[in-house]
Amino acid sequence: MRITNLRGRLTLLTDSGAVDVENASAGRFGSDPTAVYAQWDDFVAWADGADLPAGTAYDAADLGPVVPEPAQIFAIGLNYRDHATESGLDFPAEPPVFTKFRTSLAGPVGDLELPTDTVDWESELVVVIGRTARDVAAENAWEHVAGVTVGQDFSERTRQLVPPAPQFSLGKSFPGFSPIGPAVVTVDEFDDPSNLEIGCSIDGETMQHGRTGELIFSIPVLIERLSAVLPLLPGDLIFTGTPSGVGAGRNPKRFLRVGEEIVTHIEGIGELRQMCVPGKRHTTVSAS
Repeated sequence: MRITNLRGRLTLLTDSGAVDVENASAGRFGSDPTAVYAQWDDFVAWADGADLPAGTAYDAADLGPVVPEPAQIFAIGLNYRDHATESGLDFPAEPPVFTKFRTSLAGPVGDLELPTDTVDWESELVVVIGRTARDVAAENAWEHVAGVTVGQDFSERTRQLVPPAPQFSLGKSFPGFSPIGPAVVTVDEFDDPSNLEIGCSIDGETMQHGRTGELIFSIPVLIERLSAVLPLLPGDLIFTGTPSGVGAGRNPKRFLRVGEEIVTHIEGIGELRQMCVPGKRHTTVSAS
């Protein structure tokens, strides 16, 4: 099953096109793309047995963030060994966790405003929680996942790393810095949802390429570690980390430029497309 947000409405993407859930369910489920995760079991049971109408054509530019109002967004740093190595850091003993504020969420296609000349890319698999998870063991963690989607953890590196105390969450939360989509794909759609091809390109040049099976902390382990501290709620998002190939890890460093298009893809889910455009200029003054 492929679930999306089409012009602000909960929508299923089928072989024939887009199906509006509120209309197809005769009002049993509302139009809110976030609220459905609190009804996840009922929704899956309905969708599995529903005689859906024929879908309609849609424009990918009309797709919004697949979960526009999550209660919590978790993001994991240094979760691929090759990315930790290119960052010059040791492999973490525990998942490094920060957040991306939800006003940074965006749909899968659109403009990315560049506030500085040091905006970097990080392609990521994003997990959507479907059932409340508290003290969940890794072997049971997939039972709490509604599906997965494609994400970008765009990062303004100057703000992120300003001394003396880095500002990861702020540096990664400018407007549009968290595009997700094009759909939440349920895990039953994959032969192995834990090992998917992932990557991104800029103007056709490959920048990142890897597999999610290379995660240091797998999706089940992330859910186990996070849920041991606090409840994970239906609709919560987990950005699971990025493989190597980010701009800050290159020599010389390489960041996004106005006029470039960045395309992020994950096998079996789809792609994001952002066109880099000028944004309101942001100045960061480093501590002396």
